[in-house]
Amino acid sequence: MSRFKYPVDTDQFQRIREDGKVYVDKTGMMYSLVSKYQYVFLARPRRFGKSLLCNTFKAYFQGQKELFEGLKVMDLEKEWKTYPVLHFTMSGLKNLKVSEAKTKLGNFIADYERLYGRNTEEETPGARFRGLIHRACEKTGERVVVILDEYDAPVMRLLYDTKQLEEMRMMLREFYQVLKDEGAYLKFVFITGVTKFSQMSIFSELNNLKQVSMFDEYSGLCGITQEELNTILRPCVEEYAEALGISVDDAYAVLKKNYDGYHFSENSQDVYAPYSLLNALNDKATRHYWFESGTSASLIEHLKHFPNFNPLDFDGVELSLEEFNVPCENASTPVPMLYQSGYLTISSYDKLLDSYTLHFPNYEVRQGMIYSLTNYLMDISDWDRNATILEMARALVKGDLPSALTELRSYIASLPYDIITRKEWMAKKKKEAFYKLLMYVVFSLLNSKVDTEVKSVLGRADVVIKTKNDIYVLELKVDDTVDNALAQIDSKGYAIPYEADGRQLTKCGVTISSEARNIVHWRAVDNEGKVIDEQKYE
Repeated sequence: MSRFKYPVDTDQFQRIREDGKVYVDKTGMMYSLVSKYQYVFLARPRRFGKSLLCNTFKAYFQGQKELFEGLKVMDLEKEWKTYPVLHFTMSGLKNLKVSEAKTKLGNFIADYERLYGRNTEEETPGARFRGLIHRACEKTGERVVVILDEYDAPVMRLLYDTKQLEEMRMMLREFYQVLKDEGAYLKFVFITGVTKFSQMSIFSELNNLKQVSMFDEYSGLCGITQEELNTILRPCVEEYAEALGISVDDAYAVLKKNYDGYHFSENSQDVYAPYSLLNALNDKATRHYWFESGTSASLIEHLKHFPNFNPLDFDGVELSLEEFNVPCENASTPVPMLYQSGYLTISSYDKLLDSYTLHFPNYEVRQGMIYSLTNYLMDISDWDRNATILEMARALVKGDLPSALTELRSYIASLPYDIITRKEWMAKKKKEAFYKLLMYVVFSLLNSKVDTEVKSVLGRADVVIKTKNDIYVLELKVDDTVDNALAQIDSKGYAIPYEADGRQLTKCGVTISSEARNIVHWRAVDNEGKVIDEQKYE
């Protein structure tokens, strides 16, 4: 049984502290924000600790000093005054019609009107909100704190429903506009969301809202940093390692591969996804918790509007800030949504060129995206896909490359022909893009069984597979020859990094015919070029 209690089922700061659950102290950064700004906006992916941070702000401004014993803010805050706090969790309005959302928002306001009173002449949510702020300030003698968690949740599913989107915008704009007008009555305003606020044009007048989402000093405000995992949570990692029967170093490597990799600014700290990391430590397991908790339906809906783009192609893309941190509704590619939703993250920044390179943050996200795209694009059962992966892995572990490729060929033959239309098929670029995606998916899924690397940028072999005894370097060609595939492996030096490894090194060229719609020829050679095996299909 674990010595630690993890907050895997709650985002309530008070409950976490009172129940002695694991808490990574963010109160120093929280105090810094309050000291510097009046209006703050923070964008982070879902399940990244935004709601916990909002609840921490709430407890702080309500003067619940006892909850902060032993935390950094205790050395910083001297007054501990109590302020009226209006906390709205806007995710409660998601998936609702505008009329339903308006009613529910009215119910949120009514909860606070029972404390501070109501003027029945105030009818709209905005008018009631304005009156509520005035009365809360007058009744307590203190300026009001407003916390809006997931401000964009009501509109994210409406991006392509023009009529509903505009109606929802108008209703929210009237509500949010109050924050601009009533600054004299406000102590602090904290707003969170997934997408940047300018996307929805509902804060058009709130020009003093400070976006701290890409500030280096607040890059670790949500999530768990590498430093925090190395220090505060080290005893948790040690227990995790002991339970799995691995070394502490290996445990850190497992957690890093699966849940680390998020960067939110030019010089960001290394950040782990907190929901996944804490669940892994709690369960003493390694699963894809972030995706198991629900792939964003709005993301899949968004991707449907970009049929000519394969999201996997953007793993390693280099862009300017204006190209990936822009309003999603105005974007010409899915990159802004992929970045702002946490499916892509900043991996590096080139100061000279003022450009950013984006990557999937970790194995969990990459595999989750691949599973989602497999189901969305290929319309095949999990059973068929997983059976293929298992048989390919079993063959490769035995050093039987021919059987693995035979299994792959059978799998491709089973795919429905209407995955890609004939018109698209006749365009060579479409053929290559389809097979690139197909191979990327299959070999990436294979990574759950054997160590597989798949090309995401130019200059690497299409596929590298590593087992206990073998390393396979594969190059895939559409409507080309195996000779050219093998020549590319040699001319580009794809196999060179593995020559001193000690395992059996095999180079393999694979060709796919767009007419046959399958693998038609493959040849495997050793590092000296001697043919090991070859198969042509008529």
